Amino acid sequence: MTAVKEATRTLMDGARDRLVKLSHRIHANPELAFEEERAAAWVAGALDTGGMSVETGICDLPTAFVATAGSGPLHIAICAEYDALPDIGHACGHNVIAAAAVGAGLALAQVADDLGITVKVFGTPAEEGGGGKILMLQRGAFDGIHAAMMVHPYPVELPVMTCLAVSHVDVHYRGKAAHASSYPDRGVNAADALTVAQTAIGLLRQHIRPSDRIHGIVTRGGDAPNIVPAHTVGKWYMRARTTGELSELEPRVERCFEAGAVATGCSFEVIPQSPVYSEMRADKELSALYRANAEALGRVFPKFSKEERERIAASTDMANVSLAIPTIHPMLGIDSLPAVNHQPEFAAHCVRPVADQALVDGALGMAWTVIDASTKAAVRDRLLARRRSN
Repeated sequence: MTAVKEATRTLMDGARDRLVKLSHRIHANPELAFEEERAAAWVAGALDTGGMSVETGICDLPTAFVATAGSGPLHIAICAEYDALPDIGHACGHNVIAAAAVGAGLALAQVADDLGITVKVFGTPAEEGGGGKILMLQRGAFDGIHAAMMVHPYPVELPVMTCLAVSHVDVHYRGKAAHASSYPDRGVNAADALTVAQTAIGLLRQHIRPSDRIHGIVTRGGDAPNIVPAHTVGKWYMRARTTGELSELEPRVERCFEAGAVATGCSFEVIPQSPVYSEMRADKELSALYRANAEALGRVFPKFSKEERERIAASTDMANVSLAIPTIHPMLGIDSLPAVNHQPEFAAHCVRPVADQALVDGALGMAWTVIDASTKAAVRDRLLARRRSN
């Protein structure tokens, strides 16, 4: 398949400027979860222009889409993300993810029938907390897909993302307003309830697993200093190695929320803000193929100890896809250190020449991995035998 791989390299060379321009355009126009109207349209438009058949607004999600090429029996999904973070924009590099997915999709579209594959590029909204892929998985988008993949920018190259399960909740406290100076005794302070909850969670951290994470922010703390706050809101994430361990952590944290209510006399409500993200189960065989192809393109994977890999764990809704079908989620190094994901400095790195090269390499690495998977009989047969359906 050397000739096929070289053909996709030639195509990628020709598309490079358009892919980089798309990445930079998305980066310059950040949109939050489920609001990615421009980014989704630009990504879908690039695939349509490249000859793929595009269907928008799938799974009752206005900013989700699927682009399809080929008619072979082996169905491969490439996932594009394009949502940004509040205030710091594309500090997780989803602009690179989207452009790389377009590149891989267009390259594979040209050889799909020769390889006996159907390639689908999914536009997946709301990775940053909304669980777009989980909703798409639940609503049938991935039915019939044999394998899925995407690449993600990171300070250094990693073949597999260490991934924690996570739940996202808002906690609301409701008390009673009063004049904070003249009649504080007539108020029930909802801000105090949040303070008690935060203190309890801080104490709980001593008694949880080293792999567990609990972090949150106050999104509504009151309206004015001279009014006893009657309504406050906090946004919290809880993470653990598996959904099983997460289910053990969640009630312990909820008791901390309850403590705030009990101590102050407020009522409280915990409201899930997203489906639960699971742990990742990366497909070892596809991961090995991707790594070999990435290294052939000059990508370098540093060595990390098990402890270091666990320390840098994050979460993604692609993990839920990985529990349903063979999936890979390698990380693209963009040489950003000391800047790391979710820092403004990392966002700046995501439109520098190193990131531009990473998106091209990531696109080609995925395309070559699909070529290998479709032409190695043992891999192809295994994937075909694991067809997903409801």
